[in-house]
Amino acid sequence: MKNFFESPFKGKIIKDHIQNPNIIAGKYSYYSGYYHGHSFDECARYLLPDRDDVDQLIIGAYCSVGTGASFIMCGNQGHRYDWISSFPFFYMSEVESFKNSIDAFKLAGDTIIGNDVWIGAEAMVMPGIKIGDGAVIGSRALITKDVEPYTIVGGNPAKPIKKRFSDHHIKLLLEMKWWEWDEAILQDAMPILCSADIDKLYEFYKRIE
Repeated sequence: MKNFFESPFKGKIIKDHIQNPNIIAGKYSYYSGYYHGHSFDECARYLLPDRDDVDQLIIGAYCSVGTGASFIMCGNQGHRYDWISSFPFFYMSEVESFKNSIDAFKLAGDTIIGNDVWIGAEAMVMPGIKIGDGAVIGSRALITKDVEPYTIVGGNPAKPIKKRFSDHHIKLLLEMKWWEWDEAILQDAMPILCSADIDKLYEFYKRIE
């Protein structure tokens, strides 16, 4: 099968290539999937494109998604671990002894990835998870709980490693929402965005308000 990507060093903008209407992506968010070869659509597992009553995968702007990352969708997929059996009898109702079974399916809610989120290679995000703006997800992390903004997490199951910045600076970044700025303003701010000087960016922001 032909690799969807030409190079491991060049990702593809997600919104320009997605076919599944239940995947929504913001501007410039990209998937760098060379080492797995498939388009971003295949990163969203069990997400039916022809249904409008299912959970959606919603990704903000300026997100970076590493090769092989996956987003597990479709709620509990018909498995109820709080029932005596977690087996999905209902979906094998052609079996005579399963005919009185009950549908165990439950939605989990939309999976929402914030803005400027970096998701490492082969990370797995479970159904209904919310990942805050500016978060960093380590490679092969298993995300079973919501992730706070500007928090680095890793491991299986993923746990917080550290905050990227102080609480004060995180508050400023969430106030500025630089990812919503128009292109001309972004161009002027680019040298500051490519630095660690949040106070300077905030001064810039107050001038353009």
